[in-house]
Amino acid sequence: MYEELGISKEVEKMTNLAEEEVKNEFQKINKMCETNTLKVLKAFQDNNLSEIHLGSTTGYGYNDIGRDTIEKIYAQIFKAEDSLVRNQFVSGSHALTVTLFALLRPGDTLLSITGLPYDTLHEVIGIRENKSSLKSFNINYEQIDLVDNDFDYEKIKETLKNKKIKVIEIQRSRGYSSRKAITIDKLEKVIKEIREVDKDVIIMIDNCYCEFVSEKEPIEVGANIAVGSLIKNLGAGIAPNGAYVVGDKDLIELVAERLTVPGEGKEVGPSLGANKQFLQGLFFAPSVVASSLKIAVLTSKIMENLNYKVEPKYNDVRADIVQTIEFGNPEDLIKYCQGIQAGSPVDSNSIAEPGDMPGYDDKIIMAAGAFTQGSSIELSCDAPIRPPYIAYQQGGLTYEYGKLGVLKAVENILRNRK
Repeated sequence: MYEELGISKEVEKMTNLAEEEVKNEFQKINKMCETNTLKVLKAFQDNNLSEIHLGSTTGYGYNDIGRDTIEKIYAQIFKAEDSLVRNQFVSGSHALTVTLFALLRPGDTLLSITGLPYDTLHEVIGIRENKSSLKSFNINYEQIDLVDNDFDYEKIKETLKNKKIKVIEIQRSRGYSSRKAITIDKLEKVIKEIREVDKDVIIMIDNCYCEFVSEKEPIEVGANIAVGSLIKNLGAGIAPNGAYVVGDKDLIELVAERLTVPGEGKEVGPSLGANKQFLQGLFFAPSVVASSLKIAVLTSKIMENLNYKVEPKYNDVRADIVQTIEFGNPEDLIKYCQGIQAGSPVDSNSIAEPGDMPGYDDKIIMAAGAFTQGSSIELSCDAPIRPPYIAYQQGGLTYEYGKLGVLKAVENILRNRK
């Protein structure tokens, strides 16, 4: 069957060898999947999830018991006081934007301690000029870069001692950078250090790509608020759109009133048929995240064996579902992404090419034959066309489909060399 799908015996043999080498890592992922599956099931049962909660509301969305129950379930899973889980959020970037505008006021200062945030937030913050940015509302921005893939603890504490910071933003996943993702242990350590200096500063976590990769989530280690997308980990390829915000009750209220209307907040916002999909997505999420992690581990091992620089290594502790591959040249990078596209269930006949995209300075190549547009929990691979030509691969609804996509990508590179 692999030959019928264009996979050579050479690549199949290479993959079989890599699978043998990563067996122990797969066992660790299976255990994590079991833990998070039990966590989700317990939250469903504790909140008496019933068929009635799978229904829908329209218009204002008053008294949507399904929506309200979903938010109780999310709060329990994340060990948070409250949550906001809505299809009115267009994306994870939108949820982050709403949260930042909800928490910050003119004259306040936002501090990023993981360096430059993801590209789509640059105009939100005002790093790139925009008349609707935080900067245009007289909200200040500062950042502290990571040092050797860890927090600059001394500079963070010095800044907090000398300046009044309203919100600290921590982006766990790497974005389009070469740094490592932030593990839950590192997150816990830096939050403890911050609290020694400032007990009141709001610690906000960009948790995109990181849910269910570990046993703990950010709120459990002291964060005030965390944000993520439902077309990533927690939607499991089933949620059609949406995002979540979890955290302290008073902060969630501010975010809800920014998303909807002051004075109405969480009371409005119709589910429009999304309740069942949100719940099913969450139900399958631990298993889908596990599949994504296995695909990332396999990719790391295969590409390392082919002498490419990879991050994380196949046996590293992971904090997100993203696997990076440094190609060193644009040709291999583009061929790899095109191979991922060719292995997709949707639009496999399309050829991915670099192009301009809103929110990005460089041309971007995006390979994603997904059932949901932009769904990065489905196997996808994207990259800015800039040195050192790093591809960012993530997702995979099932291990078997993801494996095929990776094999097609590897085959495409090897054929290009001949």
